[in-house]
Amino acid sequence: MLSILRSPTPQAPAKALDLLDRDHSILAFNERVLNWAVRDDVPLLERLRYLCIVSSNLDEFFEVRAEPHLIAYQAKERKGLFSVGSFERLAAAVHDIVARQYALYNEKLMPAFEKLGIKIVSHGDRNPAQRQWVKQYFEREVRPLLIPVGLDPSHPFPQVANKSLNFIVRLGGKDAFGRENEIAIVKVPRVLPRLISLPAKVSGGKTLIVSLSSVIRAHLGELFVGRHVGQFSQFRVTRHSDLAVDEDDVKNLRMALRQGLVHRHYGQAVRLEVSAGCSDYLSDFLLKQFVLPSKALYRVQGPVNLGRLTQFIDLVDRPELCFAAYKASYPVQINAGQSFFEQLKTRDILIHQPFESFKGVLDFLCEAVHDPKVLAIKQTIYRTGTDSELMDLLREAVRRGKEVTVVVELKARFDEEANINWAEMLESIGAQVVYGVVGLKTHAKMMLVTRREGKSLKRYGHLSTGNYNPRTARLYTDVSHITADPALTSDMEHVFVHLASQSKLPRLRKLWFAPFYLHKNLIARIDALGTAASQGKDTRIVVKMNSLTDEALIHSLMRAGLQGVRIDLIVRGACMLPAQVPGHTDNIRVRSVIGRFLEHSRVFYFREGEVDELYLSSADWMNRNMVRRVEVAWPVTDPVLRQRLVDECLVAYLHDGVDSWELGPDGKYTRYAPAGKKSPAQGAQAALMARYADLGKDQD
Repeated sequence: MLSILRSPTPQAPAKALDLLDRDHSILAFNERVLNWAVRDDVPLLERLRYLCIVSSNLDEFFEVRAEPHLIAYQAKERKGLFSVGSFERLAAAVHDIVARQYALYNEKLMPAFEKLGIKIVSHGDRNPAQRQWVKQYFEREVRPLLIPVGLDPSHPFPQVANKSLNFIVRLGGKDAFGRENEIAIVKVPRVLPRLISLPAKVSGGKTLIVSLSSVIRAHLGELFVGRHVGQFSQFRVTRHSDLAVDEDDVKNLRMALRQGLVHRHYGQAVRLEVSAGCSDYLSDFLLKQFVLPSKALYRVQGPVNLGRLTQFIDLVDRPELCFAAYKASYPVQINAGQSFFEQLKTRDILIHQPFESFKGVLDFLCEAVHDPKVLAIKQTIYRTGTDSELMDLLREAVRRGKEVTVVVELKARFDEEANINWAEMLESIGAQVVYGVVGLKTHAKMMLVTRREGKSLKRYGHLSTGNYNPRTARLYTDVSHITADPALTSDMEHVFVHLASQSKLPRLRKLWFAPFYLHKNLIARIDALGTAASQGKDTRIVVKMNSLTDEALIHSLMRAGLQGVRIDLIVRGACMLPAQVPGHTDNIRVRSVIGRFLEHSRVFYFREGEVDELYLSSADWMNRNMVRRVEVAWPVTDPVLRQRLVDECLVAYLHDGVDSWELGPDGKYTRYAPAGKKSPAQGAQAALMARYADLGKDQD
């Protein structure tokens, strides 16, 4: 049974407690990720990888979250939650993170690499042989793809794509027609690698790399024959990129989204990045061009896109500078030589990814595809990637004459194009493809297999907290649950019929389904525990999720805490609930674990006295998940499996003293250290890796 020391029962609050700001909580999460790039106990290339992750996360933050703040700022009036002040506070917070990123890059990481003979060599540091090689590379690979655009009335400022690399140049002299148009733009093609390794013949036995931007910068003058290149700078603009389609006003959602993807790269500008040495003249010109205020300008001392440095990691062949390779064990519950269908008749199967391999899920589907007794396969697809063994298996199932129904979510952010392509492929070979319910994203992860056994049909189901993406299954912590439970699989069947036919959903026996039941069921369960606690009963809530931003759920937790329920929240990212505030949330602790793998599993634990319940879910506790998405939560009723989840997904993380952070009453996170104890040698993820590595040996 899960327990920790009981907090003192708080007094009634004097006044209402303000919730934490969601956007600043997202930025605080990125600060915790950035800490991995700071830590000396992390291998050097992995520190750089975390720096790149923060850069990519900030890109997405601007693409999705920044626009309403900017609109309110430019209008100089409050628009709902957004105002001039909200934009200024947000800009200040991001500028601070970016400054720390580049300080770490320039002052710590790059000098550390240089000591190991690994360096990104600037033009000024190249010797004559290296400059000659770079010049030949420029002439052969780069120059043929560059088209400088000199600006004048017949050559307006070109369309600059979201997050693309560009140069702005201020020219002296006159052009070929005797005019003094002084501004030119050079768009850098995305097909070119951003980093290039120098060959051994000019690298002197070291690992030397040149950036594409420095290659172009060294030869800018050759692009403008007869002109003098004066001021210049790299620049990169980030645009709002969240696709918006009026689903009530379109006849074919797939076609509307495909058309929308064409324009995504040219949405409203929300951020401008330039080199630190960019002149005010050029930066002001760009700000005016993109209609941005000065606070949206980011001057950076280094590459304008740190995210592209993932190529650096690929170019450096030094395994000792990376995490030790980890090979996930084959799921310990699965008997590899026995049919899944036979195993599931006696027990359910849990797979804890990535400590256990996603191959167990693929093997289950593979057996279903090749089993002649299997008549139908139903599957939801949210994210699966562009090259997917799972989709190949579904295609083979269609070829073998099985009834294949796939619910494809076309609006999975930044995976829209891949999902559209998969949908069109499956439709073209005869699969039944549907797109869920208008106005709702289908975020639930379900697979249902129907098999003829004797004179009856038997269902087997797979439910997951994650996605059907083999690549991210190696990087994200998730739980897969494979079952033959008649009540649970019957509920899954009802959900698939509901999504395809949009008929009324019957009462479900085990699944909690959003947008109809999940939200109110969670609140009812929390409120019931609050009532029990107020009557002196021992109660407990532990929830693990990615985000907690739904205000109704937050207030229900706060009420329960005031009534005496002991509550622990393991929230990886944004959390708007202010924890440990005296007189308000004394009984609520919030912890965030940032590790080698991205925490992604959703586990909900409730206990009253000796009776406990545990649910797995596809849903975070966000308003969108509760009312604007198709989500499911389901109980794990087998006591052995339930205890396994408690031990591995909850207790291990509550006792992590290495990779965990605690949210304080001031709204700030601090690295957690157990009072009066030395930190354990391993964090939760490392301990689980070691555990499953040992279990894998036992299987061998």
